[in-house]
Amino acid sequence: MTVQHISTTRRAFLAGSGLVIGFALAPGMPALAAVSGVQAGGEDALATLNTFVRIGTDDTVTILSKHIEFGQGPFTGLATLVAEELDADWGQMRAVHSPADDKVFANLAFGVQGTGGSSSIANSYEQLRKAGATARAMLVAAAADEWKVAAGEITVEKGRIRHSATGKESGFGALASKAAAMTPPAEVSLKDPEKFVLIGQELPKLDTVSKTNGTAIFTLDVIPDNLLVAVVAHPDHFGATVKSFDASEARKVTGVIDVKQMPQGVAVYAENTYAALKGRSLLKVDWDLSAAETRSSEELAADYAKMARENGLSAASKGDVDRAFAGEGLETLEAELVFPFLAHAPMEPLDAVFIKAPDGSLDVYTGAQFPGMDKTVAAKTVGLDPSKVRINTQITGGSFGRRAQFGSPYMQEAAAVFAATDQSRPVKHMWTREDDIRGGYYRPMYLHRMRGAIDKSGQIVAWDQTIVGQSILGKADLDETSVEGASNLPYNVANLRVRSHNVKLAVPPLWWRSVGHTHTGFAVETFLDELFQKIGKDPVEGRLALLTEDPRYADVLKRAAEIADWGAKTAEGRQRGVAVVKSFGTYVGQIVEISVGSDGTPRVHKVWCAVDCGVAINPNVVKAQMEGGIGYGLGAVLFDAVTLGKGGAIVQSNFHDYRSIRINEMPDVEVAVIKSAEAPTGVGEPGVPPVGPAVANAWRRLTGSPVRSLPIVSVATS
Repeated sequence: MTVQHISTTRRAFLAGSGLVIGFALAPGMPALAAVSGVQAGGEDALATLNTFVRIGTDDTVTILSKHIEFGQGPFTGLATLVAEELDADWGQMRAVHSPADDKVFANLAFGVQGTGGSSSIANSYEQLRKAGATARAMLVAAAADEWKVAAGEITVEKGRIRHSATGKESGFGALASKAAAMTPPAEVSLKDPEKFVLIGQELPKLDTVSKTNGTAIFTLDVIPDNLLVAVVAHPDHFGATVKSFDASEARKVTGVIDVKQMPQGVAVYAENTYAALKGRSLLKVDWDLSAAETRSSEELAADYAKMARENGLSAASKGDVDRAFAGEGLETLEAELVFPFLAHAPMEPLDAVFIKAPDGSLDVYTGAQFPGMDKTVAAKTVGLDPSKVRINTQITGGSFGRRAQFGSPYMQEAAAVFAATDQSRPVKHMWTREDDIRGGYYRPMYLHRMRGAIDKSGQIVAWDQTIVGQSILGKADLDETSVEGASNLPYNVANLRVRSHNVKLAVPPLWWRSVGHTHTGFAVETFLDELFQKIGKDPVEGRLALLTEDPRYADVLKRAAEIADWGAKTAEGRQRGVAVVKSFGTYVGQIVEISVGSDGTPRVHKVWCAVDCGVAINPNVVKAQMEGGIGYGLGAVLFDAVTLGKGGAIVQSNFHDYRSIRINEMPDVEVAVIKSAEAPTGVGEPGVPPVGPAVANAWRRLTGSPVRSLPIVSVATS
């Protein structure tokens, strides 16, 4: 491994010294420790105590994370679970990604290795604690044998193993090799939560330092010697294919090595990124649009609206909705809400590095959310047995669902690009920001048709909701991801009907952070709030009166209201909105305060958030995920939409027209974590859904204009 000096890299900028820090890897000799996220200070000689725990001779404890670290905190959370039962000191904990293995490192909720659904901690809670407890028992057994004392007389605290009667004491490292040879106990006892030392503490994240001083290695930083860079030209229309292309100008660019047609488009291979992109820009591609989506978003919305008036798949049915709406003396409200396609737009676009080893095996470096699936696809595409392919999962700059796709289509493209070469040189396949924004696999476009009825006493007596959109799961029958949050409406309404229509489009759908809850939560919480306003009910009190079946909903709403001092007079020109959504088993209530900015759009000043995620392994991470989710959700509801223009061509291309919320637009956020003894649930996604409806509710109460389509800023300025 050598260190290159390249003064213009992102890494050098972060390091702030002009020193580089790009690692050159000899083909076939990947320095795994350098590119798989090992934290500084680790020791090469690691004794493996079990599937998840390795202990170095320097006393470091390294956990193998079966979940990818893309900013949501599994390195820290999983290490906390191990450290708690191991009685380790937090300073000795490290984390790396595990190898790709769908059996050994399976997500217990999925049955295969994968990260998603805010399940990292939830599915690992007992498994990783048992791994820590097992390692502890093996270290104690090793100490007892070494010191010729009874194991029951040995204590472990903050990474030190002691026998008080003899005064003997040791760190983990000195006993690690002996412990690794011990037979693990068949069963171990886990701590009583009342005795937790680390779980529940605001421990510093393991990956913060390396990500802020520039030493963390992402796929983009993997730069093997003799590297080829490849980019692919994609069509502007979903479903379009290559009819013909002219690469004569592209081949004249210095550094361009080759141009090849791929199933997904036309690939340009070059000695460097600049040449690859320049060459791609000079391609002339004639696209076949015969199977492409040619309707605009506006035309799709009109078609969806027609469909919403037809009977669909039943998602929920309680009471007699039609009879309830036929009652006398009712007030009714109807609304149609349109939700646009949304791109995931992670900070790090997709990329992968392929390196063929002299023995014919293949190393793939990438941000693998489902590494086993990526491995299978890469092996099939390149023509290797899966046992010959190693997926080296890298720490990654976000995903929000983008890296978890059925059949790994990104890996199919990247592997096809590599397979089309003679494979003698490593290949880095890259997507640019534009490729990512325009590359599809969006949160589908949806339309909700809402109807509600209020009786003479001010009670909501009927709720009728129809949802039209693509099935993310590709189902012909009911797709629960389309209706979750609506089909299981938490509010006690006597007559409830929820229906769904699955739409077929050439636009590839994919789950987006929080999946169905992002649109169902918005539709439910804004429509309910509008009903309350119609009958003059306080939005917090109104919700509490209907949240009768699950007290955890009411608890987070009450807590959010408490920290926001709900009911207190707001400043002139400001208004507050509220929403509460349960997603992935986690309850989140949010209250926002907004005003009308100088440009006539919402200015969000503060968000008060209460979250109940069961046992909070690390409240610091929980708060960070709520803050991040709020910022991500605000960016989407205020600014973002991927639209299909006239003829179906994609309109947006980069952060100038599909942008995240900016630092000066980020509101103050106050988070209250509800103390709970319930099993832990996820926090990566549940912070997103409530903020959009809370802002829309405040906006309607402030301006009198209900939000019927998103993004809000586009509507407010149109």
